[in-house]
Order: sequence, then structure tokens, then C-alpha cells
Amino acid sequence: MVADLAALSPAGFVVVVAIDAGVSLLIFRHADRHGSRHATAWGIFAFLFAGLAIPLYAVWYLTSRRRKL
Repeated sequence: MVADLAALSPAGFVVVVAIDAGVSLLIFRHADRHGSRHATAWGIFAFLFAGLAIPLYAVWYLTSRRRKL
């Protein structure tokens, strides 16, 4: 996986970082709108570890929403 990142062109790297930043902003926005006290932490975690943060956030949101119902 690291070798795949090393093979990226500079333009490809910018595209990957832009997609990652967009995903982290969407997670931050969703968490903020739904009352998470740690929306900024979710956004930063999603930017740094998108492959892990996105499924974790989905599970956290679904379980916390069910507790409120």
C-alpha cells in the first residue's frame, strides 16, 4: 500500500488528498449537525485514517441514534 502511494504523481497525490479532505469535511459537517460533542475530532480522525474512521463513524452514529429513540 505504501508503495502505491510512492508511485503516485504529484497531481495524483493532490487528488487523493483533496478527496480525503472532502470526506473528512463531510464527516465533520454531519457530526456537527447531529450534535456530536467531538465533531472536530471525527473530522481530523477521518482525514488521517479515512479507511478506519468512516466505518467507525457510521457504527457510532447508528448506535447513538438508536439510543436516543
